[in-house]
Amino acid sequence: MTTALDALEYRRVVGRFATGVTVVTTLLDGEQHAMTCNSFTSVSLEPVLVLFCAEKVARFHDAVLASGSWAVSVLAEGQEDVSRHFAARGRSLDGQFDRLPHAVGPVTGAAVLDGAIAALECRTVSTTDAGDHTVVIGEVLGLGVPDPAGEPLLYYEGRYRAFRD
Repeated sequence: MTTALDALEYRRVVGRFATGVTVVTTLLDGEQHAMTCNSFTSVSLEPVLVLFCAEKVARFHDAVLASGSWAVSVLAEGQEDVSRHFAARGRSLDGQFDRLPHAVGPVTGAAVLDGAIAALECRTVSTTDAGDHTVVIGEVLGLGVPDPAGEPLLYYEGRYRAFRD
């Protein structure tokens, strides 16, 4: 007999896996959409693929699927406020980038955040249903390093952390 897992215990245990923090963006009908995401990873070198997971109830989910292209900004340790901003549910889309320095990705048109330690522009090549999320796999079409001297923002045990040697 299988025992049902406790959701809080599951979150506590998987929270012990340190992750980087990203903001994934997409441009749809002239409007920028964004969400904070720590479920991002490299998938393949041939072809060059990455993935992220989008919660189905998030408005970003439908926007990124409809757009078919997106950008990923890997946040630096000084960008916790940026992460929190794009993690806030229900925030207004109007002006959400007004106070955040960014560039428009030359390939996708999606916002790429200044100060990020890495940036990728991608085209969706496949999606997979995964419970309450969709796994979005993208071919990398463009790369950049907005802040080559930056250190990564980490997330561990429900808290933001800084990388230390």
